[in-house]
Amino acid sequence: MQTYDAIVIGNGIAGAALSYELAKAGQSVLLMDDGNPDSGTRYSYGGIGYWAGTTELTTKLFQEGFARHQELSDELGAETQLRELDLLLTVEKGADVDELTRAYGAFNTPPQFISAKEAGEIEPCLDADAIAGAFITRHAQIDPMSLVAAYNQAFRQLGGHHNLSAVTGLVKVGDRITGITTNAQAYPAGMTIVSAGAYSLQLLKSVGVKVPLYFTHAEIVETPKLNFEVRSLIMPATNARFEMESKAGNFDWEQTDSQIMPPILEAGVIQLADKTARIGQISRFYTGYESPVEGEESRKEMVRAIAQKLPELKNVSGTWRHCLVSFTQDGLPLIGPVPSVSGLHLFSGFTGPFALVPPVAQRYAQWIKDSSDPYIDQILVNRFLSE
Repeated sequence: MQTYDAIVIGNGIAGAALSYELAKAGQSVLLMDDGNPDSGTRYSYGGIGYWAGTTELTTKLFQEGFARHQELSDELGAETQLRELDLLLTVEKGADVDELTRAYGAFNTPPQFISAKEAGEIEPCLDADAIAGAFITRHAQIDPMSLVAAYNQAFRQLGGHHNLSAVTGLVKVGDRITGITTNAQAYPAGMTIVSAGAYSLQLLKSVGVKVPLYFTHAEIVETPKLNFEVRSLIMPATNARFEMESKAGNFDWEQTDSQIMPPILEAGVIQLADKTARIGQISRFYTGYESPVEGEESRKEMVRAIAQKLPELKNVSGTWRHCLVSFTQDGLPLIGPVPSVSGLHLFSGFTGPFALVPPVAQRYAQWIKDSSDPYIDQILVNRFLSE
């Protein structure tokens, strides 16, 4: 039986990108893909906030990410549907615009405030009377599943093995992980990389590893093709989710099926190239892996919220979708060797994954070979864990 250099568990954007970059670097790689359609990648907006760096690290990686996306279609031999569009961050009436302006000033390229009238001219579907104005910046976007499919195709062309099976466990011999098991058989590898988003926690827990990785239950509405055009990406200017994520470590996530913090609704919408749209989103800080709610009420709530800004969406039909989205309390990904167990790596917890994953995957594949990269060194697991 072949012993792989690396097994990558998970075929979202993180696993797809990393498996490709490892194969490109000359590693023999097995990509394990459970085929679960309800993934954070599939239901993402696919946004690339290359403007949103707030430190030297994030500014560098976001800009690298946009540059990487500009070359990926040609390199992978498949269209990722990369485009640029206006991001309109809508301001509620009564909001403190000066305070929001100061907050946005922290970004490398701060979005600029425009009047409600100007926002309505940029996005004709927007009801200018419903908002106080908006912050605007240029933003990039791809089709999430087109990108994953492109990475997968190029990975296989490089000789990578793509296995459509669920991983049932990690093989641990002493203090070393030597591979994985499925219902059919075991697969050995020199290095096992867990890139399964929130489900990474279950695999790590099975071998006694605990890491500061958390998750939300994200809910969106996926619509059929619309007979009108939404030109811009619409999101609210105020966002409490990131602040709440930064507090996640203060709570006991070992509680079974418990709400850690109140849910958040961020009324937004993006229309994809195929004319379908994604309306969102509700984020629930809930420790169980199954959704704690029935979808129909959530669907109505999200459509109702976005229709206050874009009335044409009021009567649109759509399907409620649910997935888990992993994050860390410092907003940076959690990657690298797990200090307590040799042979085990983590590659998860990306906030803004479509901006960050492509450059980080490329750098990490090289880091595995050279063990030297000043940017990778800042996002390793060991920033939270000690030997």
